[in-house]
Amino acid sequence: MSEEMNRNTEATSFQAAEGITRRLARYLVAARAEDLPQAVRDHATRTFLNWMGCAIGASRHEAVEIAMAALKPFFGPPQATVLGRPEQVDILSAALFNGISSHVFDFDDTHLKTVIHPAGPVASAILALAEYQPVSGAEFLHALALGIETECRIGNAVYPDHYHTGWHITGTAGVFGAAAAAGKLLGLDEQRMCWALGLAATQPVGLREMFGTMTKSFHPGRAAQNGLTAALLAAGGYTSSDQAIEAKRGWANVLSTHRDYREITGELGQRYESLLNSYKPFACGIVIHPVIDGCIQLRKEHGLDAAAVASVSLKVHPLVLELTGKREPRTGLDGKFSVFHSAAVAIIDGRAGEAQYSDAAVRAPVTVSLRDRVSAEIDPELAADAAHITIELVDGQRLEKRVEHAVGSIERPMSDAELEAKFFDLVAPVLGAARADALLQACWHLGEIADVAELARAAA
Repeated sequence: MSEEMNRNTEATSFQAAEGITRRLARYLVAARAEDLPQAVRDHATRTFLNWMGCAIGASRHEAVEIAMAALKPFFGPPQATVLGRPEQVDILSAALFNGISSHVFDFDDTHLKTVIHPAGPVASAILALAEYQPVSGAEFLHALALGIETECRIGNAVYPDHYHTGWHITGTAGVFGAAAAAGKLLGLDEQRMCWALGLAATQPVGLREMFGTMTKSFHPGRAAQNGLTAALLAAGGYTSSDQAIEAKRGWANVLSTHRDYREITGELGQRYESLLNSYKPFACGIVIHPVIDGCIQLRKEHGLDAAAVASVSLKVHPLVLELTGKREPRTGLDGKFSVFHSAAVAIIDGRAGEAQYSDAAVRAPVTVSLRDRVSAEIDPELAADAAHITIELVDGQRLEKRVEHAVGSIERPMSDAELEAKFFDLVAPVLGAARADALLQACWHLGEIADVAELARAAA
């Protein structure tokens, strides 16, 4: 193609994308809570409950302790709660710490189309804001749904190229969700919402290189903090580009080799990405879940003992080895990105909760021994939530299980009862059983609460 044709194609592309940021801002400002479908409200409630459980459950994790100790000398006035802890901090710090704790277990929600963890950036930002200014449960739910819609649609527009380049899309797209949701609660007009999205666009955070370290959980925390900052600055009249997403040197063109802007503005208010959000039954990278599911099923069906297993052979989606191919994890956070470790603990314990991803669990001799007998190969025909497991026993038996859709996926979603059990397991050790149960019930009735700040205080 000639240089002139290249320029013409480029010009046509930018012309087609013109106004994306403003159209999204216009929709966010005009959207009304009463127009939100009940199914979307229900999903937002489940999303918030799951997020709250994950954030409280991990509130004493080493990553949170280190972050708070390092930044304590610089806290502002005590405006907002750090969930599961006694400290009150400024709202920007609360957004950061609650975002970190909600993600560090890798137990949070997932939009499987983009592998974005939607709630971390959005809920962390707007719960902090709700402690600074009065916000009703209905307003909060609406803002949460709009924030999730924003980040997932923007994620859709650049996935998978953006992700394959090495960006952690939860941070890079999540900042838009936090800005949109906070901007909605602040009552931004169209121009200021445009500026908020622009300020979000200039603050991408998150490299996939950080997976398996504390910094992975920093990404949604910083996205929450950055998005909230963007909305507050825009509310004060701080300007930015009105085409920050789609411009030639805007977010989408700088951060991705592929863009489909129809994913951002197509069928706004009619098609909801939040309906595709899912919740994890296992505390690790979601691409490993089909393997864990299949191994647990085989363990239950055959009463498996690790000593009886000669080998475990896995066939997996290509992303599994790309994201979770750590052969010899050395820490619990490392283990969350090891399909070999995850298969081993699923067979040994019949579970893959946070206990199976502690430093001690990763180094346990019985786990290391079985992990060394696990092999994995790519099957490009498998869907992202599918896997095939073959277990050879020392007596020569051959056991097989094919998982078409992992438990926790949209096709096999966690029930309300399973979500409640997960919440209670995470929260009761921190707040006690009685307070955990009271908070659980309050979360289910989020849309009816007069002041959302009550929920944050109940989680302190």
